[in-house]
Order: sequence, then C-alpha cells, then structure tokens
Amino acid sequence: MVLATGGGAVLREANRQVLARSAVVVYLHASPDELYRRLRCDTKRPLLQTADPHAVLSKMYFERDPLYRQISRFLLETGRPTAKALVEKIVVELQSSGYL
Repeated sequence: MVLATGGGAVLREANRQVLARSAVVVYLHASPDELYRRLRCDTKRPLLQTADPHAVLSKMYFERDPLYRQISRFLLETGRPTAKALVEKIVVELQSSGYL
C-alpha cells in the first residue's frame, strides 16, 4: 500500500511515531526553489495564496525537512523525473533493501 500524507502530517509527533513504526517512509525531497517552480501557479493551496509564496514554502521546508529525515528510511531527490521514473527509483531502493 502507498500512503501519501498531507505535508503537515509530519508536524505531529504522534503521526511521526506511527509512520516510523508502521511503514517504510520514503521522503521525496525537493528544495524550496523546486517546490516554488512547481507550485507558483497553483491556486488551490490556501497557504500559498500570499504575496510571497516562496517565503512560505521555504519556511515550511525548513520546519518539515528535519522531521521527514528523522522518520524516513529512504530519501530520493525528486528533481524533474517523470512519475514513472520516480516510481522505478523507489522500487529499486525497496528491492535493494529487501522490502520487496
């Protein structure tokens, strides 16, 4: 099963404990600049409807990045691969670590 949590889920200690204990957490990492590039035209994310969405993304990144690193078994740089290529990377990591 794949579970994609909302970005804020990692902020609660109880959520982190459940994730770390019950799942193989894969952190799909992207820098604030990359996130801004992807989301700058998104009008459906209320937190980004500000005068400086890049600053909001940077603040969230620096708050959440260490928490994701704390609970993840794998960190994959997302960059700009296709979804298919990213899934293939995840599968390779899981296979080489004995999870698949």
